Amino acid sequence: MLFKVEIENFLSIAEPVSIDLRARKGVDDVLGRLSPVYNGSDERSPNVVALFGPNASGKTNVLRAITFAAWFTTSSFDWKPNHPLPYEKFGSKEKIGEPTRLAFSFSGLVDFLNPTEDGAECPFTYELVLGPRRTPEGDGIEDVVLVEKISYQPKGHGKPTTILERRRREIVKSAPGLIDKGTRTALESVLHPRASIISTLERLNNPAAKSFVRSVSAIYSDIFTERVLVDDRDVAWFYQQRPDAFELLKDVSGRIDLGIEDIKITEHPDYVSLHFQHSGLDQVIPLRRESEGTKSFVKVFPHIVQALTVGGIAIIDELDTTIHPMLLPEILRWFGDDKRNPHGAQLWMTCHSASLLSELTKEEVLFCEKDRAGNTTVFKLAEIDGVRRTENFYGKYMSGEYGAVPVIG
Repeated sequence: MLFKVEIENFLSIAEPVSIDLRARKGVDDVLGRLSPVYNGSDERSPNVVALFGPNASGKTNVLRAITFAAWFTTSSFDWKPNHPLPYEKFGSKEKIGEPTRLAFSFSGLVDFLNPTEDGAECPFTYELVLGPRRTPEGDGIEDVVLVEKISYQPKGHGKPTTILERRRREIVKSAPGLIDKGTRTALESVLHPRASIISTLERLNNPAAKSFVRSVSAIYSDIFTERVLVDDRDVAWFYQQRPDAFELLKDVSGRIDLGIEDIKITEHPDYVSLHFQHSGLDQVIPLRRESEGTKSFVKVFPHIVQALTVGGIAIIDELDTTIHPMLLPEILRWFGDDKRNPHGAQLWMTCHSASLLSELTKEEVLFCEKDRAGNTTVFKLAEIDGVRRTENFYGKYMSGEYGAVPVIG
């Protein structure tokens, strides 16, 4: 469960933005989509998070910040040392010369040295501060890790406790038992200034880092620096390996496109492919010849299924343009269904269709808008004074009462 996100100097987000999703105590969970921020907590956070706002308001950049941090902690060890990291700062000379800060609060195991599925949980925070990128008048790109830090707060601890902290290439704090002497020696020689210490420790077979990387790898996103394009063969292979997901796909697809009667997996000597049987047609149609909507849905659906299976996070850009508006509310309900979502999976999505507001609670809605300087701000519907749970969110949003609406003319 990801319940707090902090972003500063990342793409269109110039000034610090803090998104704390924790609901007020006593809020009635009318849709069943509020879950404890960790097992045993009395604080709750939504399983569905929907970002609304005009085009280019920065909605997707919030998702990119989460996805970039997930990539950094799991894969940056393999990044080319002489290349700048795959993100951008706010597009001004001033901000290019300043650090970027990202921080995320989430649930994790208290006994991180000996993780077990039924272990006690508590809040964790991961913080990353990246150095400035020099202006063209400077002497090249710096773009190094200034700070990388993980802390946690078990019940009964007054303040968060730092588990691991590095400043540039120096390890300034490490919890007892986290890094043995041999690993520390190896780490000091291979830790690159643009690589995550978590990613590096994972490659050195550190058990705690491996557990952390496994958890972060349960973030399934279709957006990184750009929209992630999934190959037809890769998605067919996924459905072949996951018969449960394939059967669910066939059920849902028949309701997206009433002409689809069946979907088949065809095996070839060195790959598999998906073919669709339509009513009235004698021949099956390969995925590449399907409508753009069907293709998009078939390729994004695995993110949702995988997140629900393991209790991960599905991050999907413009989900309402991928899934038919009549079907999307059902998908959202899955995240409040104990049988379909037994492990508290989350869905983070950007939306253009304001009518979807009628299917959401105010705890699930974020608004994004830009000021005249191009800086993105993010605010929760639940933070707007006077918003009642029973009011018409769609009507009031379209009338401009909440802000963050497109202006035409």
